[in-house]
Formats: sequence, C-alpha cells, structure tokens
Amino acid sequence: MNLHNAKMAVSAVKKEQYPKTILPEFAFAGRSNVGKSSLINKLLARKTLARVSQTPGKTITINFYNVDDTIFLVDLPGYGYAKRSREEIANWGSMIEDYLSSRKQLKRVILLVDSRHAPTTDDKMMLEWIRTSRPEDGAIVVATKTDKLKKRELKENLEMIERELELGEDDILVPFSTKDDEGKITVWDMINMMIG
Repeated sequence: MNLHNAKMAVSAVKKEQYPKTILPEFAFAGRSNVGKSSLINKLLARKTLARVSQTPGKTITINFYNVDDTIFLVDLPGYGYAKRSREEIANWGSMIEDYLSSRKQLKRVILLVDSRHAPTTDDKMMLEWIRTSRPEDGAIVVATKTDKLKKRELKENLEMIERELELGEDDILVPFSTKDDEGKITVWDMINMMIG
C-alpha cells in the first residue's frame, strides 16, 4: 500500500454520499479534540490532509480518506462537545449511528481516548456500542497525546484507562503520539492484519 496515494475522497452526512466501493473501511471514533484528524495525518505521513482544528466539535461530517485504492480511513465527528445545540447533537448521533450500524464495508471501529484524562461516560458508551455490534472482535483503543505526559504519569494513566474501560486480554490499548512515531506502526500492523 502506497501511503503517498492517499486522498480525501468524500465528506458525507448521509448514506447516499458514502463512497460507492467495496473497499474495507476503518473508522476512528472519539471525543471532540481527542486527535482523530492528527492521528490520520500521522498514519498517512501528511500534515494537512485531514483538517486539524483547535476548536472542538469542528468536524461535522463523516470524512473518508482513500488510501491507495486499498482501504478507507474514516474520521467520524467527535462526540461530547457541549457548545452545540441539542438538534445538532441529535443529528450527529443519528448520522454516526447510521454509518456504524449499516455500513457493510466497515471492518473495525477504533476508539480514541485522551491519555491525560479518565475515559468519559461517552467514551464508555461508545466502547459498549463497539463491543455489542462486534462481539467476536476485541476492542482496539488508542490513547492519544502521550507525549504530553511524563513516563510515570503515562504508565499510571494507561493502567487507569484499562481499568475504567474494563479492557480484557482480547482488547488492545495502543499509546499514540503525533510528536514521534509511538503507536503508528502498531496501528498500521493491526489494520494490515485485518485487511488480510
């Protein structure tokens, strides 16, 4: 897979706009500002392919990134951002639910959490949805922004995240930093295994 052949394919708000392909899709879910766009840029060795915003709640579409006509990486709108109207939040919820429950090309949903903080109620609900919809798969959780913690803090926080999310031996917790390559190869290894 040639990462240089990666492009933004579609920004969708409804099923009719999803890519008309059978390529496998890997979706990234998480709170607003957890670093989904930054993670996608890091995985694809790009700086600005996925739009990164300093303003939480900016991504309001489902963004599909075509990687070498082999897979799609899918950036889902972030949840848990309070400064949106109830109607907007409800629309986002149904848009994400539609995609997650009906998309046959969806291979895996990868949950992102912020390594600096305890997982939120929304994080736990998202993980529960992932577990319920795909009980045969272990959960994949990526703990972002690890470069912002000292080594001891990081170790303690990763253990706390494992406890809070009740991760078991079939689940995978990946520390990830966009400042260096921590976690990048691990995420790609998992994706490549699931494609094969």
